[in-house]
Amino acid sequence: MTQNDNQETVAATRQSLVTTLTGRVVSDKRNKTVTLLVERRVKHPLYDKVVIRSSKYHAHDENNECKVGDIVEIRATRKFSKTKAWVVTRLLEKAAI
Repeated sequence: MTQNDNQETVAATRQSLVTTLTGRVVSDKRNKTVTLLVERRVKHPLYDKVVIRSSKYHAHDENNECKVGDIVEIRATRKFSKTKAWVVTRLLEKAAI
């Protein structure tokens, strides 16, 4: 195995470890920051009913291009501030106006 092959393997492994989430923008009031609502469906352990759990994340939006209602993908990155440790990677769907 050459060193170049080894570097490609390490790069592929790192890519698979990167955490990505998809959510809906609920606030874009702050400069270069959007707030996302990420919903997930989980089965309740006792009642066996599927319930929706949600979490809010603050993500860095460098160009202020995301608006309320947009569906975006975010990935984990270094901390930008106390609550902001995610960055917007791509805009999946524009909000219907």
